[in-house]
Amino acid sequence: MAFITPAADRTAPDHFEWQYLDLMHRIWTAGDERHDRTGVGTRSLFGETLRFDLADGAMPLITTKRVFWKTATRELLWFLTGETNIRPLVQQGVAIWTDWPLARYRRETAHDITKDDFVSRIIDDVEFARRWGDLGPVYGRQWVNWPSFVATGDGLYRKGEGINQIAKLVEGLRKDPYGRRHILEGWNVAELDAMALPPCHKTYQFHVAAGRLNSLLSQRSCDVALGLPFNLWSAALLQRMIAAQVGLKPGIFMWVGGDTHLYLNHDRLVEEQLRRQPDGHPRLTINSEVDDIFAYSLQDFTVHDYAPQPQITAPVAV
Repeated sequence: MAFITPAADRTAPDHFEWQYLDLMHRIWTAGDERHDRTGVGTRSLFGETLRFDLADGAMPLITTKRVFWKTATRELLWFLTGETNIRPLVQQGVAIWTDWPLARYRRETAHDITKDDFVSRIIDDVEFARRWGDLGPVYGRQWVNWPSFVATGDGLYRKGEGINQIAKLVEGLRKDPYGRRHILEGWNVAELDAMALPPCHKTYQFHVAAGRLNSLLSQRSCDVALGLPFNLWSAALLQRMIAAQVGLKPGIFMWVGGDTHLYLNHDRLVEEQLRRQPDGHPRLTINSEVDDIFAYSLQDFTVHDYAPQPQITAPVAV
């Protein structure tokens, strides 16, 4: 299979996207083939890193296939509401979280409902959505409503007020920008078993230097073909939003992957994408009038200079 790998064959060898394509190539050609939870099988590497400079509005938006950045943005904004039910997402036409509750519904009811019919019932029937659309305490719950417990003085504890990590993060960066505790955590060990899917992009750390906000995302598990393009966009977008709220310029975004893998049934996607050359330098502008991290809407984000190559589809492993 002929892939574009040597630097001499690249029309723009310094393009930010080559590090993503090189990672995909390394996994596909040298990754350890493994059995996995889904039964599909993967090729995997461990401890991979990517690095992007977000100066001048730059964003790590993949160009060798279409990435639906508006869908990824709607998901991020949904996280910031603290919501864990898919109903607000599917009402916007976003079905990226639907496979997990659908699989649970089919398993527990033995009703082989189609995905389209399931989504329609989630939208039309509030009680059905409440029963079958909830994902458990996933990202949004941990980000803005991490559970706390307060000692009652008799050896017992009562449930306390939820901790809004996002609000504390913004406040901390404003008051103590050079602190070393600017962390957003999703890996709540006590609640993992109640989640439809434990956090993949789990820990974010922020760092200020020379008036720029840098961030590092640690991701425990990464589907490089389908998930990582969304993860890169969303994490960089969160960094940009926070930078705007604390009066800093966007700096370096670093991504660290634990189990970094490609599914074996993504062969057509991988081989097609590795024949393509990246092109263009997508930029993002954010509405500067929004003064609350929780007040953004999709209309506050504008992407420039994004002309991606055609979409490549592949199945999601659940």
